[in-house]
Amino acid sequence: MNQVIEKVESLFFEDFTPGRRFAHFRGRTVTEMDNVLLTHLTMNTAQAHFNEESMKDTAFGQRLVFGGITASMVIGLASQDTAEQAIAELRLDRLRLQSPVFHGDTLSAYSEVLSATPAPDRADAGVVRFRHWGMNQREQIVCEAERTVLIKRRTGERHDG
Repeated sequence: MNQVIEKVESLFFEDFTPGRRFAHFRGRTVTEMDNVLLTHLTMNTAQAHFNEESMKDTAFGQRLVFGGITASMVIGLASQDTAEQAIAELRLDRLRLQSPVFHGDTLSAYSEVLSATPAPDRADAGVVRFRHWGMNQREQIVCEAERTVLIKRRTGERHDG
């Protein structure tokens, strides 16, 4: 077996330069179980998420996936590339749910580095701000958000240039 398999190294603060974009490798199909379980777990009682009959005569024609699930899945899909060396999640801002998500939709995640600055109070990390967005299989943007993360430096030393 002479197959070469490239090992992808996790990304550190130094790897996140403003403007860098990612098309994250994995996608995720939203199941009915995801929606029902998490909607009930969070005590979201909106009929749109778990009452099929009440949704039949609406513009959507079927139940909607809870927006919190959509946002969580998109950020989760982005995490393999953006959070492996995370020390702390600092902020989640500008969350927008732009298109409905239904059971059976497959979501893909994308990210852009908006800024990367040294952490003011620690030499071993930096602060990275990302814009994440998710798309469904119809290539519609379903949600987007900005996320700020404290990420380890590769060497643990600050190099401000």
